[in-house]
Amino acid sequence: MASYHLTAQPVKRSAGRSVVAMAAYRAGVKLKDERRGEDVDYRRRKGVVHSEIMVPEGGAEFLKDREALWNYVERQEIRRDAQLAREINMALPHELTDEQRLALVRKFVGEQFVARGMVVDFAIHRPVAEKGDDARNYHAHMLLTLRQAEASGLRRVKTREWNSDQMLVAWREAWAQCQNEALREHGHKATVDHRSLKVQRAEAAKRGDYAAQQALDREAEIHVGPKARKAGLAGPPKSRDRKVGPARKDQDGKVSRRELRYTEIDTGSRGESNIGRLSKNAQSAAALADKTERRLMRFRKRQRYYERQYAQLTKPGAPPKRRPWKPKVDVSRMFVMTDYERRVAHYKKRRQQVAYWVDQLDQVFRSLLGIREHHLARRTVWQNRMKRWRPREFKPPRGVGRQRARFPSP
Repeated sequence: MASYHLTAQPVKRSAGRSVVAMAAYRAGVKLKDERRGEDVDYRRRKGVVHSEIMVPEGGAEFLKDREALWNYVERQEIRRDAQLAREINMALPHELTDEQRLALVRKFVGEQFVARGMVVDFAIHRPVAEKGDDARNYHAHMLLTLRQAEASGLRRVKTREWNSDQMLVAWREAWAQCQNEALREHGHKATVDHRSLKVQRAEAAKRGDYAAQQALDREAEIHVGPKARKAGLAGPPKSRDRKVGPARKDQDGKVSRRELRYTEIDTGSRGESNIGRLSKNAQSAAALADKTERRLMRFRKRQRYYERQYAQLTKPGAPPKRRPWKPKVDVSRMFVMTDYERRVAHYKKRRQQVAYWVDQLDQVFRSLLGIREHHLARRTVWQNRMKRWRPREFKPPRGVGRQRARFPSP
């Protein structure tokens, strides 16, 4: 099924980042970083399907050149803590072809970013089997300018409204709509939703979709970025308590900062946390599937009973229906039913009700079995990733047989 992902964050010089190096890495090309005085060469990078720069109408011609554009951005920003660009990462639907994904990205970028005056440098990446990537991991990286484009280059003043939370929420919603339109246009039934699992579950309960409500009752996985993976390569993470927040005075006049006890909060790395969450989700799905199966068996027993009673009442030779007696007075709302008709109506209504719940519970049961298998498969993926990211932890000592990794059972 299709999955949704869109994140946005500023590219900060204070974090030691170079927007020229980032552009070279994402596009898989060689660029000259004038500020650092070095060449950045990523031509051997694998997985780059397409890279392109989209410039608003009326923008300077040199903005279409990747090296000239980002070196120009670096020269414009003189502060040590300057924000150089905005980075956006998006997951692309694997159900589409390469051409359809490219058309989808161009449409979204043109409507949401270029139409507002931004210059966008985007690259589409495919999964690399040599790195152990998931075969569905098609995604796009984007670098957006923080200033509007004009005939002479970029404006001196940044457009601050692009940094608002409302703008990010609008982009996330627009990306979900854009994906769903593309999937529907090319004949796919899969859909994506940008909202949280909690919001989706509440809406499913509101509209009475019991199957969707149970399928959404799970914990979401934690995103593991490059920093977390790099930290994992150094060995098992070690938590320590830290002072955070501003310095404040207490009642005695002593100045201190709040202490955050990571030793009590942390339960391992993000990858290990994902393994625990997936195990918990699989356990919950299995327990709920067992409970749903028991309910389904009870409802099917009731269904057989009501079907048998209704068939006996309506078979040939059963007591004929008699017209209800109506008095001569004008009582339009009065309707007198015989005992036979009441029984037939009762069993007919019960048959319909039980049939509805049998269908709903059967959908929920099948869905829960699929959810359990999905979480177990995802847990296996994370176990394999942990072995690749932290090989020292899984390397057996000399003279000892291969050790098995210890992860929580489902």
